[in-house]
Amino acid sequence: MAKYRTRAERPLSPHLQIYRITMTMMMSIAHRVSGAMLYFGTFLLAWWLIAAASNETYFNHVNALFSTYIGRFILLGYTWALIHHMLGGMRHLLWDTGSGFGKKTLEVLAYGTLIGSIALTVLVWFVGYWARG
Repeated sequence: MAKYRTRAERPLSPHLQIYRITMTMMMSIAHRVSGAMLYFGTFLLAWWLIAAASNETYFNHVNALFSTYIGRFILLGYTWALIHHMLGGMRHLLWDTGSGFGKKTLEVLAYGTLIGSIALTVLVWFVGYWARG
């Protein structure tokens, strides 16, 4: 009779239950999510620009949709995604220089990206409403 070969005992790949969720992991996920949000928001921006280029009635219709609470919430999310993705890109640019990899520095940059994106989004919207009167 032929001998059966038994499988070699190999270590299993680590699962998500093993890892401790860190702020840098969350910012990596948020960077990807904000990139996906930018795709959707850019279509809306293109729609608004096409409406502005076509005629006044169509532009007023699109503007009215963006003026609703849901429309403003979507624009707020687009603003946050744009700023957050920009700050995350700046963080990655810093890493491309070979610096910013210390454990404390990674955490500071992650929290700075999150807090900075929220603060700058609020500032942009505040200035926008203030300029509108």
